[in-house]
Amino acid sequence: MPRIRSTLFDLLLVVWTGLFVPVLAILWLCGSPELGVRLASRLWARGILVNLRWLVGLTYTEQGQHNIPDEPCLIIANHQSTWETLAFLVLFPDVAIVAKQELLTIPVFSWFLRKSPMILIDRESGSKAIRKMVEESQEALAQGRSVLIFPEGTRRPASEPITFKRGVEFLYAKLGRPVLPVALNSGHFWGPGRSYKRAGTISVTYLDPIPPGLAAREFTRQAEQVLEAERRSSWPQAA
Repeated sequence: MPRIRSTLFDLLLVVWTGLFVPVLAILWLCGSPELGVRLASRLWARGILVNLRWLVGLTYTEQGQHNIPDEPCLIIANHQSTWETLAFLVLFPDVAIVAKQELLTIPVFSWFLRKSPMILIDRESGSKAIRKMVEESQEALAQGRSVLIFPEGTRRPASEPITFKRGVEFLYAKLGRPVLPVALNSGHFWGPGRSYKRAGTISVTYLDPIPPGLAAREFTRQAEQVLEAERRSSWPQAA
């Protein structure tokens, strides 16, 4: 039964996404206003989370909301699943996500990525990608939007230790903003290597902010350490 419910969710996801094609057309005719695009993307993501709860029995809880800074900040999160890419559109409505350019191959979703707008980088372009990431992150913060990056670079199994790729330390140094570490255990339910999505409760934990001004190496050490400690202690609540 769990496999069947997961398959039904996948089918419904295709249908739900298809329903947004007319919305895309209307927004395009209206000049693709950013506010409208973000509202539509939040509705799309919220619908997916509702369908996950209804069909799969997969929901989530939030802990440590008092740690969320009042000002726009840099958000870093471990990356175990597609789930958090969707959920952050709901958890932080105006967030600017640093995403890999390969996501532009996904129909409909790619249009929303461009028009929201998100921060799309070509990881093969090296220092050019880092400069672009920093500049567009600064623009997003100036607009009052927090910036989200997954420092591991790609989804990793829930059992693997957290290790950052290069780039996030430059972002931290240039932005001069508090950093909010967010720990998730989504990979226990929907992650690489899993043939179907499992019922349960994903834990989203907002950890103590890391202040600006640390040396790059010290920032990376602290950030990896707090996320790894939470990964080890965050056991899934399976249904």
